[in-house]
Amino acid sequence: MIVKRHYGLITLIRETLPPLTILALWDLVVVVLFQVFHQEWMEQPALPISLMGSALAIFQGIRNNAAYARWWEGRTLWGAITNNCRSFGRQAASLLNQRPELARAMAAYPYFLRASLSNTPPDPGVKNLLSEDIYQRVTQCTNMPNALLYEIGLSVKNSVQADHIDGAVHGTIDRILSDLANAQGGLERIKNTPLPIQYSILPNIVTHLFCIVLPLSAVQTLGWITPLGSSIIGLLFQMLDRSGRDLQEPFSNTAHALPMLTMARTIERDLLQPLGMPFQPLPTPERGRLP
Repeated sequence: MIVKRHYGLITLIRETLPPLTILALWDLVVVVLFQVFHQEWMEQPALPISLMGSALAIFQGIRNNAAYARWWEGRTLWGAITNNCRSFGRQAASLLNQRPELARAMAAYPYFLRASLSNTPPDPGVKNLLSEDIYQRVTQCTNMPNALLYEIGLSVKNSVQADHIDGAVHGTIDRILSDLANAQGGLERIKNTPLPIQYSILPNIVTHLFCIVLPLSAVQTLGWITPLGSSIIGLLFQMLDRSGRDLQEPFSNTAHALPMLTMARTIERDLLQPLGMPFQPLPTPERGRLP
């Protein structure tokens, strides 16, 4: 996730530079054909392209709002996971007589969740948080974060039975695990349910068509400065389209994705630091971006 504004602008410009360069070259070709070779077929009226631009701006606004809603819901669910992990660590310490192994297992949970959502291997440091047998059982499962919640639930049950703890305490802690499972299900729904094709593909196609047709209607008015005016307008629409495409995939490996590694490290710190146990440091922004 980009955390510094000027880096965000630089990133957007860098991402839109390749198509913008192609469009600028096309604008130059149009100007030369019209000004030098006097191709009259390029004298297209400006009204249709103006109406097309207005419709495209509305279309992109609707798509970008839907994409941002997915991104923000993902961040909200990660906030719920953070809060429930903290609550679990506190209750494991106060109601289950410390049990640092439970805190370490819960600290490993967001790393497995991040790996599942982004289709990447788990963070190497997660092996230091779990016993060898639990790590092997979890990594052999298809849904690793769910398997880890299952292992934590069994450990809580064994602790309650061994220490003869009241069943109400067990119910309280189990509700936290259920809330974690519900939040994980919401994140998996976002990952496995892409935006409809009308939102994900059409804005990109229409944006390119608009940028291709734009200089044909502008060249008769702007003349030799058509590449400048057309490129500025094209840059705006290209940036809007790129922003929507990035935000609609909040777990992808892009500069605009959620900082899941940072959130996982934050959870690990908040669970292990009160117990006096070592934890991995929080990542620092690189080029204005948090991983």
